[in-house]
Amino acid sequence: MKKILIPTILSGLLLTQVACNKEYLNPSTISQTQAVSSPDGDGLLTLCNGLQYRYTTGGALSVLYASAAGAGLTTREEFVLNVGNLDEANLATGAGNVTNTNGVVRNLWTQSHLVRSNAELILTNSGVLTDAGTKSGIVAYASIFRALSLGTLGLFFEQSPITTGNNVPFVPRAQVFKEAITTLEAAATQLATAPVSANFTSKAVTGVDIPNTIQALIARYALFSGDYDKAITAAAKVDLTKRSVFNFDDNTRNPLFEYTFGNLNVFQPTNANLGLTGALAPSSADKRIAFLTKPSTNTAVAPVIATAYYTANNAAIPVYLPGEVILIQAEAYARKGDLANAIAQLNRVLTKTTDAFGLGAGLPAYAGSQTADAILTEIYRNRQIELAYQGFRLEDSRRFNRPGPGATGAERNRNFFPYPLTERNNNTATPQDPAN
Repeated sequence: MKKILIPTILSGLLLTQVACNKEYLNPSTISQTQAVSSPDGDGLLTLCNGLQYRYTTGGALSVLYASAAGAGLTTREEFVLNVGNLDEANLATGAGNVTNTNGVVRNLWTQSHLVRSNAELILTNSGVLTDAGTKSGIVAYASIFRALSLGTLGLFFEQSPITTGNNVPFVPRAQVFKEAITTLEAAATQLATAPVSANFTSKAVTGVDIPNTIQALIARYALFSGDYDKAITAAAKVDLTKRSVFNFDDNTRNPLFEYTFGNLNVFQPTNANLGLTGALAPSSADKRIAFLTKPSTNTAVAPVIATAYYTANNAAIPVYLPGEVILIQAEAYARKGDLANAIAQLNRVLTKTTDAFGLGAGLPAYAGSQTADAILTEIYRNRQIELAYQGFRLEDSRRFNRPGPGATGAERNRNFFPYPLTERNNNTATPQDPAN
């Protein structure tokens, strides 16, 4: 990945021109050097808030939008309403139609790497901080966004750089997930030495529950990288009564409501079954469907529209869901061959009537076959419902070995995305694009 200077994200600290690697200073603000060297942490706190701004806002530019579009359109979770949205339409068609100039793919890559590199700048300079509690908050916050960015890259690309520089090497996605875990574990160690200070919490963007988010993300990426014991241990540490969210308002808007779910022009859920068919289709008694969708105002264009966490510009989006944490445990136990514990965790999701976000299936306990394959299929089905629009369906489809491109009954139209042309033109270490 080509080395870049940090582009700040709030109105101001520093403006950059990435393409030519030239720095432009705003004379009414402080410089990058000043921002990262202040021992009171105010400059680094501003940069921390900027991480969330870049990761979550900006409509189609945001990582949240690109993740939901990239995963949902390639797996029939969503469908395109207006083929004039060419990048999204090509994702829905899949295969060779998804090129290295696709805007959604480019934004996934570029925005994730910008957040990652900005988070690394904060972490590298955290040693200047004199207050231990402020340092804990800044390190943990930057670590969360570094991990989220790395995790997103691992969801969609076979390989990725994990550092910033000239012609830096790519590493396999399993290593990308492990790098995210290492970052989070270091942050957890820092938190254990000093609780987050009031100085940090009074100045940071509210919403993200730092200690619970760290453990939830360790569990997530440990599952994706096949470390099932670590996934189970971390998931058990998450307080599922607490919410961790990205907050929005009318100025910093919920990107999915703003750009797609708030209108009938880009994409919406494929149908009330979330594109799931056959044995994977939701039960008619599943209360989650009414939470996740509602009938469209124009059923000739779309049968349903997404609701859930995308109902207004100021609607909060979960960083993780209680159901995800429970299903991580269910899947990890099942893959370890501990079917009794897998079923016990699965039943927590099936039978819950609500949670911290008001999401509950209200279904009977699992009564299917007591085999690992059957239980894993039921876990997969529940992930597709419980985690709708969260950007995991492509990863899940691969991990559960569902029919892929070219197979009979294919449930996804690609396995991985090509590397954007912007990367290939600036990094001679860029690998060949995946075949599909």
